[in-house]
Amino acid sequence: MDIKTPYIWKNWEFLEWDNTMEHNLTHTLHYGWWVFEGIRFYDTPNGPKVFRLDTHIDRLLYSAKVMWMDLIYSRDELIKATLDTVAKNAEKSGYIRPIIFYWYGKMWLYPKGAAIDTAISVWKWGRYISDDAITVKVSKTRRIHPATTDMAAKICGNYANSILVSLEVHGGWYQEGLLLDTEGFIAEWPGENIFFVTKDNQVLTPELGTILPGITRATIIELLKNELGIDVIETKIMPGEIKNFKEAFFTGTAAEVTAIWTISLENWEKISFSSGEEDSLTNKIKKIYLDVVSWKNEKYSSWLS
Repeated sequence: MDIKTPYIWKNWEFLEWDNTMEHNLTHTLHYGWWVFEGIRFYDTPNGPKVFRLDTHIDRLLYSAKVMWMDLIYSRDELIKATLDTVAKNAEKSGYIRPIIFYWYGKMWLYPKGAAIDTAISVWKWGRYISDDAITVKVSKTRRIHPATTDMAAKICGNYANSILVSLEVHGGWYQEGLLLDTEGFIAEWPGENIFFVTKDNQVLTPELGTILPGITRATIIELLKNELGIDVIETKIMPGEIKNFKEAFFTGTAAEVTAIWTISLENWEKISFSSGEEDSLTNKIKKIYLDVVSWKNEKYSSWLS
């Protein structure tokens, strides 16, 4: 996938894509001490619009605070820099990756004193998953314990856990993996949240604590209530319970709303779902979500910048 675009915003200026290489002794490159966001922007009747930019920047700043990073940029400056980067690259829709990291200057574990760099990249990125519905396997890798990190922060080092899962399941019969937490409850996909629909149309999702409180997750919870009158139940879910559910889907900035056809449990039992069918609740909420992000539902225009 060629994600190259003309410019990257870095520390108050625009640099050409090929002129943003980092030093081999960049602190973050060695120790994973950096934070990021994943944001989408969409082609709308009113031009390219970024979805829930304020909320994403708030989480980026929270993540930086968790990592003891003293930033020189304000919230408003980061919002403006993001919008300027989208405009500078003249893409109608795509993906935005702000990232904050410790640069060259220190090589021991205590990073204070090393310069902090901030960069924003954008690139054209259509569907994260090409299929309308996917096959999933419960991974042997467990979600990192919440006592070891801040689960509400998007810390790059946390995603080594997710990469282990992706390497485990890709290349076989499965398209994605599903993590359980250290107590054996369902947690999340390597980079997204998961929802289930019961046979009586209740919607369940794992409760917060061991999962990232995704912005798309919160959006879907709100849209289900406002548009379909469904209150989502946040609860602990054991893998064995999912055989009683009729639908399952993932949510996230990149994946948006992705239906699940099957989940294979650790004992190789395969559970099938009707999530990909035209009249499914999954399909209904997916359409509602895509209408919102593309400004076809003006009730939520405040979410678009």
